[in-house]
Amino acid sequence: MSTGLVLVGCASSDSGGGKAASGTWPGEGKAECKGLEQLADFGDLTGQTVSVYTSIVAPEDKPHIDSWKLFTTCTGATPKYEGSKEFETQLKVRVQAGNPPDIAYVPQPGLLQTLVATGKVVEAPSQVADNVDNWFGEDWKSYGSVDGKFYAAPLGANVKSFVWYSPKMFADNGWEIPKTWDDMLALSDKIAATGIKPWCAGIESGEATGWPATDWLEDVLLRSAGPDVYDQWVAHDIPFNDPQVATALDDVGNILKNDKYVNGGIGDVSSIATTAFQDGGLPILDGKCAMHRQASFYAANWPEGTDVSENGDVFAFYLPPMGSEFGNPVLGGGEFVAAFSDDTAVQAFQTYLSTDVWANEKAKATPNGGWVSANKGLDINNLSSPIDKLSGEILQDPDAVFRFDGSDMMPGEVGAGSFWKEMTNWITGESTQDALDNIEASWPSS
Repeated sequence: MSTGLVLVGCASSDSGGGKAASGTWPGEGKAECKGLEQLADFGDLTGQTVSVYTSIVAPEDKPHIDSWKLFTTCTGATPKYEGSKEFETQLKVRVQAGNPPDIAYVPQPGLLQTLVATGKVVEAPSQVADNVDNWFGEDWKSYGSVDGKFYAAPLGANVKSFVWYSPKMFADNGWEIPKTWDDMLALSDKIAATGIKPWCAGIESGEATGWPATDWLEDVLLRSAGPDVYDQWVAHDIPFNDPQVATALDDVGNILKNDKYVNGGIGDVSSIATTAFQDGGLPILDGKCAMHRQASFYAANWPEGTDVSENGDVFAFYLPPMGSEFGNPVLGGGEFVAAFSDDTAVQAFQTYLSTDVWANEKAKATPNGGWVSANKGLDINNLSSPIDKLSGEILQDPDAVFRFDGSDMMPGEVGAGSFWKEMTNWITGESTQDALDNIEASWPSS
């Protein structure tokens, strides 16, 4: 916790404004601090520390730590990093025990809502709100808000609306990347006619088995019914088993439960449930399947030495829309910066992380790729890997209609419970209606 701050003023509690601190800011006159003039609002923070708690552990923690060096240069304060594989459980324990970190990187809006309900999360300062309005837009701000109050700025992001494929395999066979859903189904039929299964998949993930299938349904619902219906479904303003949701799941079934389409290089339809999600797309490398729908972060699951690029061993294309009515729907996820302290150094760090400057610092500090942001001030050229650049382009597409992973926003009993379980049952033979009815029955009463 930051200590020893001498405050000369603070914003009113209803504005969420940042506090002023004594002294000129250390970034004054430094060329590298250009674009961070907001940090002058917080004064000289030399010697202050900010504790940061995340689920990101070594070695992935290093790019984050490196991206904070400029903050120390421009403010004098030092963030202290702590990563834990038990982050979600331990964060709740620490909050309940009255020992929260100053800052936590929260990976789900649903978890943010749970934390806000404890009364321990503080509203974001006005500088952060201004940055999010400028660099992210309304959708992203809403995911960091609870009951109309803005708490947490977006940090990193991922794109889930991807189909992985082999560029060489496509080129050798004269297959073209589909631009519409109908094109993709026609391509699937064309591939199946060659004796190759067009799709491979795996949804086994330990206690989280089933989650990749939830992503499939969310992606398709966005395309078939549109973002407004998707929002109503996630909020339970329409029932989980609404007919529009059943139609979307049947559309998923036309691919995943189609013996002619799956499960290339692995087995029959039922093998999807027992195939680890990390292994689901690997048959592409052996030419045993042609396509695998999975998020941008799947790039880390290809074997070492795999060339992940537009003309390499594997790459990905955008999961195409079903029509033009809803623009280019993008399903994704991300993290949010929640604060449990309104100390000046903490607010300054929140402000730094919400800038375009930090987004570019983080991109440059991640030379091996695996990170992207929806920050519109991020220079795509600063992203190091081709898949990160493609993700960044999709997130910055003016026609993109972004929606956060639905299961991450639903109550835990559903999003991380019945939804996973019933999608697994559905893959192994349960009907669409029974699966959706069972999930609907599990929704907690308000």
